[in-house]
Amino acid sequence: MNEEFDTLDGKIDQFLQLYQRLKSENKELRLQLVSSQNDIKLLEGKVDGARTRLEALLRQIPE
Repeated sequence: MNEEFDTLDGKIDQFLQLYQRLKSENKELRLQLVSSQNDIKLLEGKVDGARTRLEALLRQIPE
């Protein structure tokens, strides 16, 4: 009977370690996602600015 409890205790310990690792990994992934979303917004702004400048230049070219 003690052996069964020891096995169960070991499995619970493994589960808790896995849970903590996945929780930490999930937190890190959420931070990376926010960072990536911010990068995307920055790049979208740069693309919009470049598009505006290019459109202005194209309007200056005589037909």
